[in-house]
Amino acid sequence: MSIPERIKTRLNKERPMTTVTLRIPVDVVESLKEIAPQRGFSGYQPLLKAYVSEGLRKDEARYTFGATARLIAALRKRGVPQEVLDEAVKDEAISA
Repeated sequence: MSIPERIKTRLNKERPMTTVTLRIPVDVVESLKEIAPQRGFSGYQPLLKAYVSEGLRKDEARYTFGATARLIAALRKRGVPQEVLDEAVKDEAISA
C-alpha cells in the first residue's frame, strides 16, 4: 500500500503554519504544564500539539484510510445516502 499524499505532505517540516486560539480551562492548562516535562516536552504547548496529532492520526487511520473509510466508500458506491452514512459514522464514534 502506498503512502497517501496527505501523509507525505505532513512529513515535511517546512509546511505552512497557522495560529489557532483555544479557550481551555485553567486547571487543564496546569495539568498540561505538569505532564509536559514528564513526557519529555519543553512546555505545555508542544504537548498539546502532540495530543492533537495523536488524535488526528488515530481518527484518520479509522475514518480516512481504514476499514471504516473503505466501508463508507462501498456503501456510497451502492447508493446509500450521505445523510445515512454521516449518522452511522456518528453512532459508531459514540459507541467506540
